[in-house]
Amino acid sequence: MRLESIRRKIKEAASLVFFGGAGTSTESGIPDFRTAGGLYSQPGVRHYTPEELLSRRMLEQNPELFFEYYRNHLLYPNAKPNRAHVVLSKWEREGRLDTVITQNIDGLHQMAGSQRVLELHGSVHRNYCTNCDYTAGLDEIMKAFHLVPQCPQCGGMLRPDVVLYGEALDSDVMHQAVQALQRADFLIVGGTSLVVYPAAGLIDYFQGENLLLINREATPYDHRAKWVIHDMIGEVLSQLSAEPSSNDH
Repeated sequence: MRLESIRRKIKEAASLVFFGGAGTSTESGIPDFRTAGGLYSQPGVRHYTPEELLSRRMLEQNPELFFEYYRNHLLYPNAKPNRAHVVLSKWEREGRLDTVITQNIDGLHQMAGSQRVLELHGSVHRNYCTNCDYTAGLDEIMKAFHLVPQCPQCGGMLRPDVVLYGEALDSDVMHQAVQALQRADFLIVGGTSLVVYPAAGLIDYFQGENLLLINREATPYDHRAKWVIHDMIGEVLSQLSAEPSSNDH
């Protein structure tokens, strides 16, 4: 009765943390990055790879090409939270879940109601002028008249508050994530290939025994987990959130 034993351990946990990647949002219609059919399995634009197109260098040297690719492949303004986001929000309200650490930039955890969310790679919902203190939401970027969004205050370029290739992760967010993982006694890792550093290396700070890894494909950390489930995150979390049944396995 594997699900029932996991469910019991979750209820007993003093500090439960969820660490998620792109697979958390695939059920919301947002493609992941590295699986078949994901963003990085698709061709880039012209002779550039997706990593090059989403880099700080591209933003600075060819902002038109950067924003063309960014708008077409990273912005999903109509996406809604799925079962995984809803369960995590419910667990937080019930006092079970301490923190969500996410590599995603879609804001769906907050849309579902989660309050304690650490966004390692920023958010498409936050944008700022590179010249002044003006900030903008996603709607303003989507409705921008120019391909490269312009600041209405000074005319400078508006850029997303997301971590691009060639940029470092926010040190304060990383510090908070490390602290959350160090105090956790149950860690759920879901929807991430665990091959992108430094984010993947964060789970090394978890010293507890109860590590549940949920991903459709195998990861380099499968051997370290107490439980490994290769399935959709929304399905697994929904089952763990439900009352026990004779079908638990």
